[in-house]
Amino acid sequence: MRTNRRDFIKTSAVAGAGFLVASGNFRRQARASALQDVAVAGIGVGGKGGGDITQAGYYGKVVGLCDVDKNTLASKGKEFPDAKLFTDYRDLFAELGDKVDAVTVSTPDHMHAIITATAMKLGKHVYTQKPLTRTIYEARWLGELAKKTGVCTQMGNQGSVEDGLRKDAAQYRAGVIGEVSEVHVWTNRPIWAQDKGRTMTMARFIEQTKAEEDDAEVQKDLIEEKKKQIAAALERLDWDLWLGVAPKREFWPGVYHDFQWRGWWDFGTGALGDMACHNVNMIFKGVDLRNPTSVIATSSGHDFDSFPKSSISTFEFPANDWRGPIKFVWYDSSQVPPASLTSKYGFDNIDGGGGCFVIGSKGAGLGGSFKGEGGAKIDRIPEDQTDFVIAPIDDQKRGGDARHKFEWFTAIWENKPEICWSNFPNHAGPLTETILLGNLSIWTAADGQGEKVEWDAKNLKVTNLDQLKTPGVAELVKPRYQNGYDAIDEIF
Repeated sequence: MRTNRRDFIKTSAVAGAGFLVASGNFRRQARASALQDVAVAGIGVGGKGGGDITQAGYYGKVVGLCDVDKNTLASKGKEFPDAKLFTDYRDLFAELGDKVDAVTVSTPDHMHAIITATAMKLGKHVYTQKPLTRTIYEARWLGELAKKTGVCTQMGNQGSVEDGLRKDAAQYRAGVIGEVSEVHVWTNRPIWAQDKGRTMTMARFIEQTKAEEDDAEVQKDLIEEKKKQIAAALERLDWDLWLGVAPKREFWPGVYHDFQWRGWWDFGTGALGDMACHNVNMIFKGVDLRNPTSVIATSSGHDFDSFPKSSISTFEFPANDWRGPIKFVWYDSSQVPPASLTSKYGFDNIDGGGGCFVIGSKGAGLGGSFKGEGGAKIDRIPEDQTDFVIAPIDDQKRGGDARHKFEWFTAIWENKPEICWSNFPNHAGPLTETILLGNLSIWTAADGQGEKVEWDAKNLKVTNLDQLKTPGVAELVKPRYQNGYDAIDEIF
């Protein structure tokens, strides 16, 4: 028998109140002395990683920077002239291991787990960008390591600290639309290239050039120019370090580095990995959207190298001790739930940029608005009857990414890993596991219609693996690291 929802909320509120009494409702402000307490290193300091280490520098002292792109590293080094610079994260830890307290990890997805695990084993607090890992087993591994080492961890889904997201999660948990039965989440991603036949090599380029250009001298010039372009790119980029744990492949300009890696199975996690840690975050907390039992997908098709242009994945979640079963549908490439479904509750003209539509026994919710059938407004539950807990905020009231770093630093200062909403064991790890299960189903949808993947979340096993016709599914659960990197620890 499931626990009564009201009893559950009362219990959660009491637990939350005790936590607040211990830590203070608005957690303490950044202290001048604290700014020098925590020595931080940034690994992956371009793009999002550049922002991550800059924001960490608001609250700690940046002592080390690492990036496999020498130009990116040199540029960020100007911002932190006292920081030591490295291209290999292993060299950073070897030289600064006893001088660093915390690390930001903002590399391509395939390197998240190995770098983060190395840091935690050395006792470092870690802020790792979303998605936490490229594969499901790695997410569980990092959660277990975080518990074992006791360090403070945070995944980079910065909306977690925003009041609106936390309040909406608390509303669903308190039953504002009754018992939730369906969740529909969508995104406009991918905004990078994904499709079949994208792999490029010099041999293929030469073949294409000869097919498209009849003049032998022009052919020669084009080929030589491309070789010079590649050589120039590799002067600044250490391609072997960029590949890291992934299988070897030939570098090609503009196809992997800087941003296009997200669309490759070996390096990224597609639209699901990029955006679900944001768009699913609120409802994951609101209804414990963890431990699915199956998933099935359709896609535009792929070649097992690059993700498809578009896909839809449907998950099934069993009842837990306080709610019933839930169907969850994920849409990418600006696909949205059927209009007939959303308009039933007065939600029309759905924006394809991204959103979360939730159906319950009393009505539906979208973007913090709750309505019954026909569009009648449903009032929000008073916050003192929910388990809403405000996130820490610094004395300058910084929001977004900076506030997310402040939550992480607050946890470090107070030595309380649980302060972080997206800590690895309790939230980021399970959320990432849920999301990445969808990629197993997309993998089987190479020809459009995928196979149903049956899942044992507790043991991280595809229970119908022997029945699946698609090869390679097991490697998306637990990868085998290449190129001499340490193997993933056994957690069972």
